[in-house]
Amino acid sequence: MFLEVRKIRSGVYGLNPLMDGGINENTTTVVIGSSGAGKTTLAGQFLRRGLESGEDAVFLTLDESPAQIVKESKLMGWEDIEDYLENGQMVFVDAGGKQFSKFIQKELAEFVDEWAGHRARIVIDPLTPVLWSVEDKYSQRELVSFLLRETRKIGTVLCTLEEHGVMGDLSGPEIIIPMYLADNVIHLRYKSHESPERRELKIVKCRSSKHSRAWHPYGIMKGVGLFILGVEDVSERAEHAERARRTIDEVLSRIPQEKTAKLSGKALTNFYRTVETLLKEDSWDVDPERVIELILQEYDLW
Repeated sequence: MFLEVRKIRSGVYGLNPLMDGGINENTTTVVIGSSGAGKTTLAGQFLRRGLESGEDAVFLTLDESPAQIVKESKLMGWEDIEDYLENGQMVFVDAGGKQFSKFIQKELAEFVDEWAGHRARIVIDPLTPVLWSVEDKYSQRELVSFLLRETRKIGTVLCTLEEHGVMGDLSGPEIIIPMYLADNVIHLRYKSHESPERRELKIVKCRSSKHSRAWHPYGIMKGVGLFILGVEDVSERAEHAERARRTIDEVLSRIPQEKTAKLSGKALTNFYRTVETLLKEDSWDVDPERVIELILQEYDLW
């Protein structure tokens, strides 16, 4: 007899189909990437989608300040993030500057007890300093295992992990340990040195689910965030911005009204805000119809 696994929407346009419909609830996902790959952007979209669905959000930051994260989130289209912070549906836990091992061992359990019974999404960004806070591999494994096990008690966890050294080499201990402990692993490969620069995503691991095994091109757009394209889309290009706007308008006109009526007020507001941003885009290097399709799929409007 198989236990039914509940899927939750990732909030990342185009990611759900690559993971058999979304992320399994109450699991741990590790997102690996170098600086500038879009790890924190992806994490923010994950939290935002949960908040739209009535879930709570916890952002455990070990690097950037909450103020900086809020600023960057707004640039990526999350304009109402401060509303969630003010009403208490989202909280930041700023662990920057703390001794991470002591923080996890002494303060984390108390925090988890306070959040018992909540259905939350938890982001740990980045996980790398936790590993660096202890020296031997056994202690690293025990510490990370405890952190993930405790946070998973209150919801679904997503951690970011910094990629150092040779690009694509996931054999280092600071990467291998979290990869082994996680249920899902997503690798963001960002080749900033190439011209034009290249961004590709791969689902390395996805327990209890079928998943894509290919590299998929992805993009990051201000006001929209991170979106993933299918392999077959890489050669498709829009010829002009006006054509893109007409295409988006045409697709939107085909949405049945009964489908938009099922969305929560917050989800509907954020959906139209994202669309408005797309309509203002002056240049396109991808097919606009494909991008709007990804967004519609996320909200079950396609």
